[in-house]
Amino acid sequence: MEHLIWNIDPVLISFGAIKIHWYGVLFSAAILSGLQVMKWIYKTENIELGTLDTLLGYVVVGIIVGARLGHCFFYDPSYYFANPMKILAIWEGGLASHGGGLGVILAIGLYVKKYKVSYLWVLDRLAIGTALFGVFVRFANFINSEILGVQTNVPWAVVFARVDNVPRHPAQLYEAFAYLFIFIILIGLYKKFKSKSPNGLLLGTFLILAFTARFLIESVKQKQAAYSSEFILNTGQMLSIPFFIAGIVLVILALKQLKQPSTISNKK
Repeated sequence: MEHLIWNIDPVLISFGAIKIHWYGVLFSAAILSGLQVMKWIYKTENIELGTLDTLLGYVVVGIIVGARLGHCFFYDPSYYFANPMKILAIWEGGLASHGGGLGVILAIGLYVKKYKVSYLWVLDRLAIGTALFGVFVRFANFINSEILGVQTNVPWAVVFARVDNVPRHPAQLYEAFAYLFIFIILIGLYKKFKSKSPNGLLLGTFLILAFTARFLIESVKQKQAAYSSEFILNTGQMLSIPFFIAGIVLVILALKQLKQPSTISNKK
């Protein structure tokens, strides 16, 4: 059976010693796309756009630091404890979405403290941009031939020639399309409620859908954690469970808000 042979160079353009990678371009596009979504939301709700620049800074730092530390400590802790300076070598690759999520949650805590807005109000709206962010990042992973799927002979299998000649599940694309679907769902929910959206509904929906998809797709991913596990579930699946549970709790609480005749505000 013939399969798609994927052998694209991860370097988009080279200028002597300067190299521009596809990953960097798509990561930047992911941030800019998320920013545009947030601008649209702020304009829709008549909120001062000036505060958005600060939010962007907090989120970007939270994503990068959290995702890096998540990769180091969730997936290969023994190596990084033995080589702590390698934690800073982000150019060598290694970002974990679970860690990035935690990083954003902590970074937003600083933002809401400064601007006196509801923590959940910010996270709800960021969830929309985060779903779109995930689309770009997973396409970047596909171009880089990383986060590989396990071997398969399904008609849509892909051979990542830069790695080996084995046809594999394009797990990166599965996640990219899952995030695109989630983005569409969240946009629909936001348009329905807008500023009256109950706190936690968008974030909870994102967590349920994103980590359900992640849990399922992990089953066709190649093992990423460097250490062995005696559990049936892999590291990515185990890390997905608490996020999924948190999403369930948030949606239940949000639905209770809908039944109460109260005014939902972005203020504490």
